[in-house]
Amino acid sequence: MAARQSAGILLYRRAAAGPQVLLVHPGGPLWAKKDLGAWSIPKGEYDADEPALDAARREFREELGLPPPEGELLELGEAVQRSGKVVTVWAVEGEVDVTAAVPGTFTMEWPRGSGRVQEFPELDRFVWFTLAAAHDAVFERQRPFLDRLREQLDAQRDRTRPA
Repeated sequence: MAARQSAGILLYRRAAAGPQVLLVHPGGPLWAKKDLGAWSIPKGEYDADEPALDAARREFREELGLPPPEGELLELGEAVQRSGKVVTVWAVEGEVDVTAAVPGTFTMEWPRGSGRVQEFPELDRFVWFTLAAAHDAVFERQRPFLDRLREQLDAQRDRTRPA
């Protein structure tokens, strides 16, 4: 049985205090009181017949209700999540107005065992974090993507620095 696959786009921007990344927080009552270690890169699952990058772009659009910015994509590789899911991520520099984000919704029985089905947003917050703050906020198994982005941005800076 093949591992489930997920793909995403990590949006970053350059700020005076250093690079910032856009992370999303899962919605619904199960995540309402969880913060540190509960944020994610916008991503989602895809089938084997869909190219991972196409899925990453689609998922960004579905998760935020906004198109991913155009620009040079930085490959951040793969990481295996606790569930065994293999996540592939690219980074792109750009801006989005997080106040314009419109997440999808899902339904679930809540409270559990009540027989009442309620609708919740898939994501309830969209926040720009410094890389250091993002490292604390994001799910542990997604931290390698932040480290790889920092490495690539440092390498870019070093290449453009005058000798």
